[in-house]
Amino acid sequence: MTAEAIRPAVRHKPWYRILYVQVLIAIGLGILIGNFFPDLGKSLKPLGDGFIALIKMMIAPVISAPSCTGFPRWAISSASAVSA
Repeated sequence: MTAEAIRPAVRHKPWYRILYVQVLIAIGLGILIGNFFPDLGKSLKPLGDGFIALIKMMIAPVISAPSCTGFPRWAISSASAVSA
């Protein structure tokens, strides 16, 4: 048997399920709404401000969690290397 016969067929995601495609579509929609319907864009401002606030709240845990778990692990491994 060949390697192609053994491997199952790879199923790709549809283009609209890929995250960067969704982000690009959202950016395009935001530009179009802001350009052609500025009043609607102004009324959506609280939604955007809330999203930015959520992102800012997530930055601190995402930065501090690896540091809080990594430094003790590093200190334990370096201490065991010194004592050995």
